[in-house]
Amino acid sequence: MSNVDRRVKKSQEAIKNAFVELMSEKSFDHITIQDISDRANVGRRTIYDHYTDKFDLLDKLIEEHINELRKLCESAAELSFAEGNLIWFEYFERNYSFFSTMLTSKGAPAFRIHFLEFVIEELEDEVDVNEGINKGLSKDLILKFFGAAIVEIVEAWITMGITEPTKVVAEQMGILLDRNL
Repeated sequence: MSNVDRRVKKSQEAIKNAFVELMSEKSFDHITIQDISDRANVGRRTIYDHYTDKFDLLDKLIEEHINELRKLCESAAELSFAEGNLIWFEYFERNYSFFSTMLTSKGAPAFRIHFLEFVIEELEDEVDVNEGINKGLSKDLILKFFGAAIVEIVEAWITMGITEPTKVVAEQMGILLDRNL
């Protein structure tokens, strides 16, 4: 990696961190590129070199985390839901400031929508309506039902609505999924 690449990566990290910090302090609507520039200690031009505007920055940030979760799902494909969930929740813990900001900030309904779409997409192959306990049920309804439940549990855990330890939450959510899908 060249010095230029390192500098670019460092600037991008500073921009993303500044943006997440600002979102935890004020609503998305009130954040300006100048705010981000000041907080990240980079010029406005540098921000525009990487992102079209703050909406693009938010989208790219969300996309980055969803892609990481997708990779974790691929690596956990052979595991039970309970084991796979623990890997997810550990990722949420490592990136707590991002997820807590996304789920508590009034300016980030976009994250919830992307996250729900992603969860449903990941569950798609797990739902069988041709045989077994869900035979004859609507696949779409099952996906929306469990997708919404997972997003709600993750949200409650991040916002401290659920106070059980991470391992317990991941395991019990897994048991419920293993039992019903």
